[in-house]
Amino acid sequence: MNRIAHPLFHTGEAARPTSPKQLNIYATTWTIATELNALWHSRLPQIKATSGVKSTAVCFVAEYEGLFYASAIWTNPVAAALPPRTWLELRRFAISFDAPRNTGSRMLAVMAKLIQDALEHVEVLVSYQDTSVHSGTIYAAAGWMATRLSREGDDWTGRAGRKRGEAVTTAAKQRWEKRIRTPVEQEVKSQKACNPSIPGM
Repeated sequence: MNRIAHPLFHTGEAARPTSPKQLNIYATTWTIATELNALWHSRLPQIKATSGVKSTAVCFVAEYEGLFYASAIWTNPVAAALPPRTWLELRRFAISFDAPRNTGSRMLAVMAKLIQDALEHVEVLVSYQDTSVHSGTIYAAAGWMATRLSREGDDWTGRAGRKRGEAVTTAAKQRWEKRIRTPVEQEVKSQKACNPSIPGM
């Protein structure tokens, strides 16, 4: 990747966005998203690039005039209890130090709409907030709902009995959810796909 595209290497000559609404948010490649995450993520700069993770990953960036200001990586949920097809987990969300204020909540809202439009099978978005580092403000501002709060020191099992070994802290984790499509809406879409001539669809 051309490293001049990273805000970390700004020379001070390029114009910078003053509002998150100026950012262009769009899908990107695994390579670009993981490189940006390695630069900016405060606790988890790496993500295991297994074939299963990469094949289901959906990645986004926030860009302004050729410079990146944030990156996000979504995959199937790690927790075995969550449906792998209808749920999508935000595994990494990294924002540069000089991104406009409220970039996080703005990007969450835009990504939810992009995922809703592009992935008709996805009904619920999920993410986990490290309570020792973040307050969860960006999720609340983007209309997400706080659900389960794990206890400090909790460990849990992922798919196929795997322990989630990426955690670097035993602090409590707040789970946030965002429903982007109801089961009824999903059923209507499925019926329409099978029979496009159904009235009212």
